[in-house]
Amino acid sequence: MSLRINDTVPDFTAQTDKGEISFHDWIGDSWAILFSHPKDFTPVCTTEFGAVAQLAPEWEKRGTKVIGISVDGVAEHEKWKGDIESFAGVAAGFPIIADSDLAVSKQFDMLPADAYMPDGRTPAHSATVRSVFIISPDKKLQLTMTYPMSVGRNFAEVLRALDGLQATFQTPIATPANWQVGQDVIVALSLDDAAAEEKYGKLDKKLPYLRLAKSPL
Repeated sequence: MSLRINDTVPDFTAQTDKGEISFHDWIGDSWAILFSHPKDFTPVCTTEFGAVAQLAPEWEKRGTKVIGISVDGVAEHEKWKGDIESFAGVAAGFPIIADSDLAVSKQFDMLPADAYMPDGRTPAHSATVRSVFIISPDKKLQLTMTYPMSVGRNFAEVLRALDGLQATFQTPIATPANWQVGQDVIVALSLDDAAAEEKYGKLDKKLPYLRLAKSPL
């Protein structure tokens, strides 16, 4: 069964280039982002890991831990970090999970459908789907993004989505299309006009079901 939004994410113990982790313990009370890659020493993935490394101050500002996963082993991860840091021009301080047995990839349902065929897999099937999982401090999945191997991920959008999730987490608001921090938010229909105005101030009523309010952030 695939992992769905609001499911508690699997807990697991795994080796990384920074030692063994227990995933839920590693998350702790933070937000977390798990991003998967099919193989070390690949061009698109190197640019993506470099982008994650360059955004280290932004992850810290948002109280968010980031961790990568690839189907190669710890030794390969340690060597690949050198290439990532050379390309990005900054240290890559986040850990990378060694998932050579595909155990974590299977728990998060990251493999192509035919990888589960009983007659074995080809090397292509060993590649984890290039996915992003954003996880809240209660260990629940809040958002997923999956990209093909030919398209580099937009980490500005990952940051924007994280901002939106943190702004709306356990709060009766939502964000409109293309929302950025500081822009107006949508008030949930669970609040009537009086309750919404008491909580968020004057409403900008675009439609009976679309009411904007100043961002509480």
